[in-house]
Amino acid sequence: MKTKKLINDPLNIITEMLDGIVAAHSKHLKRVEGEPRAIVAVKGPRKGKVGLVVGGGSGHEPMFLNYVGQGLADACAVGNVFASPPPDPAVACAKAASGGAGVIFMYGNYAGDVMNFDMAAEMAAMDDIEVRTVLTTDDVASAPIEKKATRRGVAGNFFVFKITGAACDTMLSLDECERIAHKANDHTYTMGVALGPCSLPHTLKPNFEIGENDMEIGMGIHGEPGVKRETLQSADKVTDRILDTILAEMKPKRGDRVAVLVNSLGSTSMMELYLLNRRVHQRLEKEGVATHATWVGNYCTSLEMAGASITLLHLDDELQRLLDHPCDTPALRVV
Repeated sequence: MKTKKLINDPLNIITEMLDGIVAAHSKHLKRVEGEPRAIVAVKGPRKGKVGLVVGGGSGHEPMFLNYVGQGLADACAVGNVFASPPPDPAVACAKAASGGAGVIFMYGNYAGDVMNFDMAAEMAAMDDIEVRTVLTTDDVASAPIEKKATRRGVAGNFFVFKITGAACDTMLSLDECERIAHKANDHTYTMGVALGPCSLPHTLKPNFEIGENDMEIGMGIHGEPGVKRETLQSADKVTDRILDTILAEMKPKRGDRVAVLVNSLGSTSMMELYLLNRRVHQRLEKEGVATHATWVGNYCTSLEMAGASITLLHLDDELQRLLDHPCDTPALRVV
């Protein structure tokens, strides 16, 4: 059975989506001339500043391009649905974001992204732009801790992008911005649960099958398998299952601080997300962990997938200061 979507020609869906995004957020975003898949901040890139370029496949909105703006990412390379952007828009982004102090490429740890952004970094070097790469690897379900470098990057991008963008905005050196980016990634932990599939615009068919009473613990944002398929449980029990895994690895002490992200994978309602958030705060209070800030809503989606993810950022003074640093983007504004 085919799904229903409000689309035109699926072959033009990314171009048309970008037309709509730029029209909606023209105060924040513009296309790089000659490269329609490269989006740059109207305000942000400037001389002497390390540039932050993010990117990835479409279908995760507002992730990636809607975090472009002053104080956060300077540019974004946009791929097809669930597909890496090719090298050319990433190179165009590097040039647009470059202020002469170097550029950081930041994206989720997926093979296609690594290949294409690495090619783009080599091409940018030919124009004397120094590029450093920091992969996000926050998905605790995708690999054990001893193989953390192989983990996927998922909704935790939200925190890692925010902190790295703030480091760049405060005019720190390339070495310092890279150090902070790795630190933010190492302090970010995400785990999700999927209740139902999404469908790609060019197929209009579910991208995986799941029983009507089942849930997939740890599923990825492209429909990658999770760690276990189980019978659907209550909101509190699902939250506990996720937090048990995250807290066992994070090992917070009483008096520690975190930031919280409760994220919809696309079709999960705010009502459900607030139930999850209620339980997150109950658990953290019981552990003696203070919640510095909380975001609840659509921050890294998977088209219309049913489900949610929970991310904790384990804060210290440096990370908290950068998390609180002002930014102004279509999807996030901190004052």
